[in-house]
Amino acid sequence: MLPRVVDAVVIGSGPNGLVSAITLADLGWDVLVLEAAGQFGGAVRSEESDGWISDRFSSSYPLGVASPVLRALDLEQFGLRWAHAPLPLAHLVEPSVAAAIYPDPAATAASIGVDHAADGDAWLRLYEQYVKIREPFLQSLLTTWPPVGPGLRLTRRLGSAGELARFARFMAMPMHRMAQELFQGTRGRALLAGNAFHADAPLTGSVSGTMGWLLAMLAQDVGFPVAAGGSGSLSTALVRRAEKAGAMLVSGTPVVGIDVSSAKVTGVRTASGERVSVRRAVIADTSASTLYEELLPPANVPAGLRRDLEHFEWDYPTVKVNYRLSEPIPWQAREAWEAGVVHLGGTADELVHTSADLDTGRLPTAPFLLIGQTSKADPSRSPAGTEAVWAYSHLPRGIADDPSAEKLAIRMDRAIERHAPGFLSLILDRDLQRPSDFVAANASLSMGALGGGTSQLHQQLIFRPTIGLGSPRTVVTGLYLGSSAIHPGPGVHGACGHLAARTAIRDASVLGPLTRVPLTAALRHLQR
Repeated sequence: MLPRVVDAVVIGSGPNGLVSAITLADLGWDVLVLEAAGQFGGAVRSEESDGWISDRFSSSYPLGVASPVLRALDLEQFGLRWAHAPLPLAHLVEPSVAAAIYPDPAATAASIGVDHAADGDAWLRLYEQYVKIREPFLQSLLTTWPPVGPGLRLTRRLGSAGELARFARFMAMPMHRMAQELFQGTRGRALLAGNAFHADAPLTGSVSGTMGWLLAMLAQDVGFPVAAGGSGSLSTALVRRAEKAGAMLVSGTPVVGIDVSSAKVTGVRTASGERVSVRRAVIADTSASTLYEELLPPANVPAGLRRDLEHFEWDYPTVKVNYRLSEPIPWQAREAWEAGVVHLGGTADELVHTSADLDTGRLPTAPFLLIGQTSKADPSRSPAGTEAVWAYSHLPRGIADDPSAEKLAIRMDRAIERHAPGFLSLILDRDLQRPSDFVAANASLSMGALGGGTSQLHQQLIFRPTIGLGSPRTVVTGLYLGSSAIHPGPGVHGACGHLAARTAIRDASVLGPLTRVPLTAALRHLQR
């Protein structure tokens, strides 16, 4: 039996939903989290069988380690432990040629500088600049909107208006141009391109350079760690933290509707017919389409917003293969033997062609693969001497059928075999996750898109998920969107849930109406 009235309901228990619940409960709110699936965690879940642990959705969490939001929760006190491979990342330029990110920046510079000596120095300068601005940059990106205070601190760290302008230009560049300006040789450019592709960014699009730069810098800074014992360990730690704060969490309870009266949220309805009233807020850790097209009454969704959602652009559909191997992959490139994450995709120019295939509806003949060798970081993932490995790649937008997914999966197998002859003979078991499988497991992952929508510039900041104010607020008072469908978007960092909860807290305060009323009115005007 659910409580009849609470201060707030959080719909969904992904990392963002759990962060929202913790933030509200820490301030004494009576919080109820309702999860449709049988277990908590959203797209951060793992399964264990016969001594093997498989991460079912996401797996490597550099942002999880670096995020100021998650760091503040002290999740290590609730059982979370990060595990690291000897090398964070190897990018295979050719079967026997790789660029690698090592824990030591000087070793990374040496790896990149093989082709062109100056590229090693360029890497060290790039990382030095990142370290200089790291904290205010991450604070600006993940902790507040609009990022006035952290933005001012970032400006001071950069040192002058000229440097700020140069940094803004740098952030706006497409990856392909950024790589050309930074590096002369193939290794440095390929490493940046692979990280941009890792972030599902079209490589010739604006701000794709930012995606590649940030992931590359995080790999150098904190690595590409996994949660020891499976990605579900991260969700378990968040659940424990939420329960300690006083939140109530209920799984297996789908929310089928949000009730609204006089443009204000009043409660939620579940599939079992129960209704929970809310005194203050509802936060939806769901996709934008789920919130606006399924949960809200149609009369409360403005015509402009409804039209804009027709043009909402998802990220690429994902195809993931989970392998159980009798022994480690026999890579020809020695760097890949120790890497927790392997990017397989060739040079930066070749990856631009792959990106173009995806953007023009063609199934790539040479797909980009993101490969996680989880046993390298966490030996508990598989029996001694064996290897637990996953690989994922993408289908073009609009193509998510099972036959296309299976065709791509075969190409993925063959791509690994080309770079590691003998790989196919090591497979003890092969588990394919198609886009349809992702949707069946989590209805918010439309067409198997794991990022909640593309992160290109036209769908970021005040354009995410549609034209608005870049805020978690909706046109319904007391209703907030707190998923990766809002700024800052994809990644396991908790920022979207944090921003939604902080906005709800401000709006519910004594002075809240001073900002809430005009901003909500402006949002309704924009979306009418």
